[in-house]
Amino acid sequence: MLSKRIIPCLDVRDGKTTKGIKFQNNIDIGDPVEMARIYYEAGADEIVFYDITASSDRRDIMLEVVRGVAREILIPFSVGGGIRTLADMRAVLLAGAEKVSVNSAAVKNPQIIRDGARAFGSQCVVLGMDVKQVPPSDQIPSGYEIVINGGRTPMGLDALRWAQEAVDLGAGEICLNSIDADGTQTGYELTLTRMISEAVPIPVIASGGAGTPDHIYDVLSRASADAALIASMVHYGTYTIAEIKRYLDSRGIKVRLVW
Repeated sequence: MLSKRIIPCLDVRDGKTTKGIKFQNNIDIGDPVEMARIYYEAGADEIVFYDITASSDRRDIMLEVVRGVAREILIPFSVGGGIRTLADMRAVLLAGAEKVSVNSAAVKNPQIIRDGARAFGSQCVVLGMDVKQVPPSDQIPSGYEIVINGGRTPMGLDALRWAQEAVDLGAGEICLNSIDADGTQTGYELTLTRMISEAVPIPVIASGGAGTPDHIYDVLSRASADAALIASMVHYGTYTIAEIKRYLDSRGIKVRLVW
């Protein structure tokens, strides 16, 4: 059995880690490079960075942050936000990241997934999905819609269909974020996560809503997620990564306990 991964998520805006609720009312909470080092030393399995306004502001990717993080940690990390071209992907990987996450750019130009997979391998290409629940319709039969540009632009695109298409294009992993649950600390969106996890043959990282170790247990067991993204519960010191992992281990979830 593969170990389940615990992955702190650092949303970055103007070079600072920031946190909001449902993609709104963000406040700055720290330096991303320093926070990455702390989480690496605390036992994180990976770290995810998102430049949350790069796409909406049409800015370039945060390469200086990527280089700084690469000097501080020895675990895989992925970077998303502002990645629009194959050259952007290459720049992020050369700066030290192991994976690139494409979200808005992939919806606008799905070919970027195929091009990235061919150039760097599927294992380097993560599809980021920001999803909002809507009434089911002919256009969105699953009842879950893709929203891009940091939660600002609904696309009329069915989340389940898009996940399956991305797999066909060569995505190696999906980071699935529920906008409805984001930052609420009331639990992951289990129905959405289970639906996507059971429909695709690649790993799915659950994102949005973690507030307690119970929430993480639920999404890893009941919703079949391969990894759990966490933010508020560790950013604000409510739990440590070690506490979360010991709890999961006590309930039979296989996690990496030695680092």
